[in-house]
Amino acid sequence: MRNKGLAIWLVVMSGVLVCPLARFASAQTKPRKVELTATDWPWWRGASHDGIAVSNPSPPLHWDDTTNLIWKTPLVGRGHGSAIVVGEQVLLAVADVEHERLSLLCLDRATGKTNWNAPIHSGKIDTKGNEKSSMASVTPACDGERVFINFLFGGAVHTSAVDRQGKLLWQTRICDFVVHQGFASSPAIVGPLVLVSADNKGGGLLAGLDRESGEIVWSRTRPKLPNYTSPIPLSIAGRSQLLLAGCDLVTSLDPLSGQVLWETAGATTECVTSVVTDGKLVFTSGGYPKNHIAAIRADGSGELVWENSNRVYVPSMLVKDGYLYAVMDAGVAICLECATGKEVWKGRLGGTFSSSPVLVGDVIHVTNEAGRTFIFKATPAAFHLVGENVLGSECFATPTICGGRIYTRVAYHEPAEGESGKRREYLICIGERR
Repeated sequence: MRNKGLAIWLVVMSGVLVCPLARFASAQTKPRKVELTATDWPWWRGASHDGIAVSNPSPPLHWDDTTNLIWKTPLVGRGHGSAIVVGEQVLLAVADVEHERLSLLCLDRATGKTNWNAPIHSGKIDTKGNEKSSMASVTPACDGERVFINFLFGGAVHTSAVDRQGKLLWQTRICDFVVHQGFASSPAIVGPLVLVSADNKGGGLLAGLDRESGEIVWSRTRPKLPNYTSPIPLSIAGRSQLLLAGCDLVTSLDPLSGQVLWETAGATTECVTSVVTDGKLVFTSGGYPKNHIAAIRADGSGELVWENSNRVYVPSMLVKDGYLYAVMDAGVAICLECATGKEVWKGRLGGTFSSSPVLVGDVIHVTNEAGRTFIFKATPAAFHLVGENVLGSECFATPTICGGRIYTRVAYHEPAEGESGKRREYLICIGERR
């Protein structure tokens, strides 16, 4: 995938044309663009926006606090957003409530050493609405030159861009935000735009911003309803579509113009999961006011092909070879036929899940809220567990898997002087120790 010395267009697996990028050169005073490769994970749910990781090389199937641990970096504050990995940098959002700062943290990919910590907002931090949420539940996105992040601050959602040395380039206020459960929508990148959403009870906004200036190029108002999903660009039914579920709707827009391609009643009021597709159907899930998994035809007809009442509210789903794989919040893995919704199998994992599964080759990795990761086969033949590992005592963030390594955000309850069981977050890199 590398094209030495030349700028290239990166066409991700979704078929969406992302951006022209040049080769990475870390020694420059001014950061140059980095060429995104198969060993990177540049935004929420990976390069193809669907939770599917490149499987060569594959990460280990077994680890613990001493086995296959490459590095372990303590984090100040709290966050449930995933890390992204671009070039030699690992980037993630952090909320430090004690010091009243929302920031973007950059670690060295090889060592875990902190390169920089860029404050994005400073001052009184908004109050979250759910004990499981955090004020840094968003995953950044990187176009190779800039890093984009959404934060709720001062009663409004803002999108900010920094360069790869942590310098703030621009900041755009998206809209006012009325907190219900919290804010968790991650930015996406398509062509010259960064795409953001901010659904809330006060009336939200879905917008496309110019990546260089932060200027709002297009925007669409949203219903006055709480919702938590991220906009997902996918190539479906022969065209690029920007998909968003929730607010009792499933909505498809042209990502560059904001024009509505189709919209249909469906999903539920409050959704957390990101939509996935098999190229013909769009799969959504939600948990309030009803539990559901549904398949909607993506050709603009709005046809509801099938629906069931399984509760897959927080963990996003996966599609592989005509089958839909999901992990229910209550700890049950499920495999369904994409075309019909027919249940193929269910398998008990255990625990409660907020983290989304990631597909690597023919296995699925998923971590419960107690830090236990289950690895099972992505096959319709039967539920087959192939690995089980524990790190930390809490995990709400989805692991990032690329270049044969796993970057996972977990918390430990550690004794401290004069205290008992103080919570401390870490970003941990897992890989084969040779």
